Amino acid sequence: MPFEFASAGRLLFGAGTSAQLHAIAAAFGKRLLFLSGAHFALQTAPLLDALQGRGFEVTPFVVTGEPTIDLVRAGVAAGREAACTAVIACGGGSVLDTGKAVAALLANDGDILDYLEVIGGGRALAQPSLPCIVLPTTAGTGTEVTRNAVILSPEHRVKVSLRSILLLPRVAIVDPELTYSLPPAPTAATGLDALTQLIEPFVSARANALVDALCRDGIPLIARHLETAYRDGGNAAAREAMSLAACYGGLALANAGLGAVHGFAGVLGGYTGAPHGAVCARLLPTVMAVNADALRARRPDSDRLARYRNIACLLTGRPAATLADGITFIRELCARLAIPPLSAYGIISADFPALITQAAEASSMKANPITLTPEEMWQVLENSL
Repeated sequence: MPFEFASAGRLLFGAGTSAQLHAIAAAFGKRLLFLSGAHFALQTAPLLDALQGRGFEVTPFVVTGEPTIDLVRAGVAAGREAACTAVIACGGGSVLDTGKAVAALLANDGDILDYLEVIGGGRALAQPSLPCIVLPTTAGTGTEVTRNAVILSPEHRVKVSLRSILLLPRVAIVDPELTYSLPPAPTAATGLDALTQLIEPFVSARANALVDALCRDGIPLIARHLETAYRDGGNAAAREAMSLAACYGGLALANAGLGAVHGFAGVLGGYTGAPHGAVCARLLPTVMAVNADALRARRPDSDRLARYRNIACLLTGRPAATLADGITFIRELCARLAIPPLSAYGIISADFPALITQAAEASSMKANPITLTPEEMWQVLENSL
């Protein structure tokens, strides 16, 4: 079947590649807006020193939490005041999403709300983003190669996307060494987010041959290496495998969509402030089970059932594994990585009607392998509580 495949303009992968940042940035002018997280000085300090030592005028901007509308506005104001010619974002998914959104707004007129889905005007970006270089310090979101930025609106208690092919970074530098100091809990959450972003595109209604290849390679990488990275953050082989798999996940979701896990996760994140990856991890096995039951009931000839069985084989390494084996593998992995239930974030059954109504409208739901009924969506939440 026909498909389109889009990614960052240039992708560098491998240990030590972040040392090339200053040479790459030189093509985009001397005035840089440098976004980083509040707790990643160990990774960013050498990069900042290298840039400043080579004559770049660097305006630091610290991303203290999830990207919000006001945070993006502040980043845009800082970039304009310094007349920045390019944006560098080094950090986790929140930092990279903020950087991508800021780079887009620096090159386009109007306010971020003019462009946001659902709660905003949904206006299309007219101009390419300011050159944006991204360096992930986690192995999870894959946002270094995606065409959207997820923004939290505390006022609306929801996460929504700024989405455009013009949002793709000019350069993505994926250096596994930047993830070595990531603590165990975010290693687990981001790693399970990456797994979700390989499983959902593989069974997506928009799956394609190139994405399939990435998912088939990436799922076993996470199954074999995530727990090692969680228990031994300095294990170079495990960190490299996770960084590669996370990048695969970003490429997969950007080109085949996601599903009900992310349809719910965006709503739950806005509703509770819970970590995105941990929410995805808790939802993933339940969504797989509910999707499979719905497919058996209404579309028993769907090839997505065979794909779910293929996922089980990839996870377990056993050619005869069943779909149930795959679900059990993920549940047991989540237990070993101390993933909490949704109730840990204050969710109760009284919240379900509002959550289901919002999740049903999420863009990720449109790629789910089958449209879930409200009763099935209730079951997903109830079994994840």
